[in-house]
Amino acid sequence: MAGKKDFTTIDEYIGTFPANIQAILEKIRQAIQKAAPEATETMSYGIPTFNLNGKHLVFFAGWKHHISLYPIPAGDEAFQEKISHYKRAKGTIQFPLDKPIPYDLVEKIVTHLMKENP
Repeated sequence: MAGKKDFTTIDEYIGTFPANIQAILEKIRQAIQKAAPEATETMSYGIPTFNLNGKHLVFFAGWKHHISLYPIPAGDEAFQEKISHYKRAKGTIQFPLDKPIPYDLVEKIVTHLMKENP
């Protein structure tokens, strides 16, 4: 992950990563925007955050070996099956950087979060 710094924008945060990770983080950002076009970008807890209706909707962060997305919605059984292949911990799902990032799944996660937190 980028060094501990108080970032003021998502662009600034993403800009601290190597180019290949920047591209992945930007695609995560775009997937979130596609699923939640009304959400606004901000920084919270030092990581990129999207707010909707005055509340935090979803966070994402880059790490050395993975990208994290927070929180994980409950979803239905089919959704739980789709995310079962990924490491999860404390409300976080981790997408390893050595495997293709499932941007469509990122969109589904955000869609579920919007349904669960209107």
